[in-house]
Amino acid sequence: MAEDATSRALIPVLVTLMLLTGVCNTLLTKYQDMICVRDCNTSNPKHFEQPVLQTAQMFVGESGCWLLVFVFALFKRFARASRGYTPIPDSQEDANAALKPLIAKDGRKPLRGWATLYLALPSACDIIGTTLMNSGLLFVAASIYQMTRGALVLFVGLFSVILLKRRLAAYQWLALVVVVLGVGIVGVAGSLDRAETPLNVTAPPPLKQAREALEAAVLGARAAAKEPLAWQTAVGVLMIAGAQIFTATQFVFEEFILERYSVEPLKMVGWEGVFGFGVTVVGMAVLHFFIGRTEAGRYGYFDAVEGFRQFVQVPGIFLSSVLIMISIGGFNFFGLSVTRTVSATSRSTIDTCRTLFIWIVSLGLGWESFKWLQIAGFALLVYGTFLFNDLVGVPWACCVRGRATRRSEPLLEEEPIEHA
Repeated sequence: MAEDATSRALIPVLVTLMLLTGVCNTLLTKYQDMICVRDCNTSNPKHFEQPVLQTAQMFVGESGCWLLVFVFALFKRFARASRGYTPIPDSQEDANAALKPLIAKDGRKPLRGWATLYLALPSACDIIGTTLMNSGLLFVAASIYQMTRGALVLFVGLFSVILLKRRLAAYQWLALVVVVLGVGIVGVAGSLDRAETPLNVTAPPPLKQAREALEAAVLGARAAAKEPLAWQTAVGVLMIAGAQIFTATQFVFEEFILERYSVEPLKMVGWEGVFGFGVTVVGMAVLHFFIGRTEAGRYGYFDAVEGFRQFVQVPGIFLSSVLIMISIGGFNFFGLSVTRTVSATSRSTIDTCRTLFIWIVSLGLGWESFKWLQIAGFALLVYGTFLFNDLVGVPWACCVRGRATRRSEPLLEEEPIEHA
């Protein structure tokens, strides 16, 4: 009983930290895109545009989950030794909910040995999806980026029906249509009033001039975040929405693996980080060899040498990269803890609040302007997500029966691992 009370008391802390790290991750990534790296004193400054390198740094953050696994294992060992306690073999007494194995069915085998290579499949989808999203974020505001990610529920629903043979009630199909409509309205809102041209942004000075750095960052971000051309916004929204296809495929792969194997969530994130980082590094080398080192590809998205030069020599890039790695690792850890201590639907609701906070912070920093049409699209996204997760009432009585069936058969039996 005491442990249950402690877990309940920790829920507000876990939720707060999940929101904080999630919001920081998106805003830091967008801020990184706005840092000038070349020709900063000219009329045509060049900003940081390395989506593949940003994907690699995300996987480094996920790989950092192994540090948490090691720390918790070490803590348990010392705690048991100090009490003179000898653990019973195969017991499941992990101190944190995020360390408990994901067990939904009896008879599942532990994910060990060569079986861990199965996690390379969702990692490959994560690479493509994350790179597309990072590329799309170059062209849109942070809030539009986060709202467009709401299309994920559409593809998760479709793929679950096609591949996992799940069934959706009529009100759930309606929810998917509402989500698509909301994403479309957000995209249209982002494409309106795009007349201003981005101005120069310089990288922040060293940490010892913290106050000046903060002022320069805010003023520079306001200039660089001025909305791009309408066609660029449309391309960005399409890239982010298309990336949700790969993210949904990743979630379905993860569900397929979890139906057959039991694995601790932090270890699952850690393994995907290791596999993802390895494949991304190889992909960066190949893309640099064939595209990045050519005259046309120089200083472009696939110029890995230039990307690493900017990472090392521009203080703002290096600092923001470190903070992004920490935030993505923290977001995964706190998000998994929330999922295991509360529920999957609560996690979805909290993530919707993250979108709202990102939009509010972006407005406060002057990164974007207020648009009522964007509010309408966001409202539809929220309603569609809540309706799909049974958090609001159905719009007509004939769906009540299907709603009861839905409660007995969840879309995904375990909450998918969230990656930024």
